[in-house]
Amino acid sequence: MTEQPPPDKSGAEPGAASPAKAAKARTAAETRQLILETALRLFRERGYEGTTMRGIAAEAGVSLGNAYYYFKSKEHLIQAYYGRSHDEHLAACVEALESERDLKRRLLAVCRTKIETARPYHRFAGQLFKTAADPASPLSPFSAESMPVRREATELMAVVVEGSATRVPGELSGELPNLLWLYLMAIILFWIHDDSLGCARTYKLIDRTVEIIVRLINLSSLTLMRPLVRGALELTSELRQLSTPEAR
Repeated sequence: MTEQPPPDKSGAEPGAASPAKAAKARTAAETRQLILETALRLFRERGYEGTTMRGIAAEAGVSLGNAYYYFKSKEHLIQAYYGRSHDEHLAACVEALESERDLKRRLLAVCRTKIETARPYHRFAGQLFKTAADPASPLSPFSAESMPVRREATELMAVVVEGSATRVPGELSGELPNLLWLYLMAIILFWIHDDSLGCARTYKLIDRTVEIIVRLINLSSLTLMRPLVRGALELTSELRQLSTPEAR
């Protein structure tokens, strides 16, 4: 007869973490969140270059070693910000993606909610851009360090296309999510420099350009457009190969 474990007198479900371990996990999560929130506040107030890990730890009320335990560097804090920003964006556009099948409305929802969720960080994004614009910076949206968030954002664009009623030619469908992510990056760059009230110019740009993009996607299925589409995709592939370290 197999020996059974002694009964759990804590009332917890079998296999569940003990209350002490759960409390410790909550504390770790809360500490990590506190450090991140403190860092973002200091980045907004002092700028990226003017903020140090020591200053973040002091403001958060944790030891410097504890700050480095959760985030190995300031760059890791920014990557955490990228991840949280993407999660907030995903949560904001999920309802539209579940209810809409029209490609134009789906793409509009994703682009507009990206700006809406990012607006609290508008000034900070401008400060961060000074560093992230450097192609060699790990904070660049095109860097290897940013790849996980970049991949998730591209997958979101794939959901936008695949969940729509629009028929996309096979040769274009595989590349379209990446092209749409690049388009969104261009929108964000415009937004960073947009000082209009409520970022009105950015929203206007989104509305006008999404209309054009969707029309081009619809036209891409025409036989007359296939050579043009194929040429554009070949150029995109060549440019990507030139941007890889192996090709340099």
